[in-house]
Amino acid sequence: MIACQNISKKYVNGDVETVVLKEVTFAVEKGEFVAIMGPSGSGKSTLMHILGALDTPTSGTYFLDGKDVSKMTDDEQADIRKQKIGFIFQAYNLLPRATVLRNVMLPLMYARVPYRQREERAKRSLMDSGLSEDRWLHLSNQLSGGQMQRVAIARALVNNPAIILADEPTGNLDTKTGEIVLDTFQRLNSEHGRTIVLITHERYVAEHANRIIHLRDGEITQDERVSRRRAPNHHIV
Repeated sequence: MIACQNISKKYVNGDVETVVLKEVTFAVEKGEFVAIMGPSGSGKSTLMHILGALDTPTSGTYFLDGKDVSKMTDDEQADIRKQKIGFIFQAYNLLPRATVLRNVMLPLMYARVPYRQREERAKRSLMDSGLSEDRWLHLSNQLSGGQMQRVAIARALVNNPAIILADEPTGNLDTKTGEIVLDTFQRLNSEHGRTIVLITHERYVAEHANRIIHLRDGEITQDERVSRRRAPNHHIV
């Protein structure tokens, strides 16, 4: 599904050249749950931006579903972001004065999906994310951090993307709530076959995936398979 071949990224500011990624090569198969782990400054956020078609590499090739994203126009990359990729961010990025249901329906509005289909798909996505139905008509700013992240997950799922990219999705959550969110990712992967790439600096978070790619100073230092932590039996909230 994802194939990165010799991806390099550098920024030039006057006479100063900063190399962020150095010939990064790896692939992610459909249905995998992969964590990309590294300390601050390792290049993991830049790599995620490239995977999400938010940035382009200086050199190398990035294929998504067999298509060379590196050679696409801006409009084609925008279509990729809308149709193929679901984004989940640390800060949730929800509309605070809109209901949960409306937040999840928003990508479908931009895609001009008819209203009845929007509502049906949003509700199905919220069920998959594990947020209980009694929260769906609440405003997003009336929810806890964990509940807001579940709304963000539902919004990422609603267009049935080929891949979900999660950037430090538990960074603003306490340990217990973060575990519930990570449990949701595990369930989406194991029960629904979702392909997930999660960015993190924490080993504990990364161990919820099946595979960990280690980045340091812009290079892959290790690519390991792991025995995934058992998903806790949390109640839907």
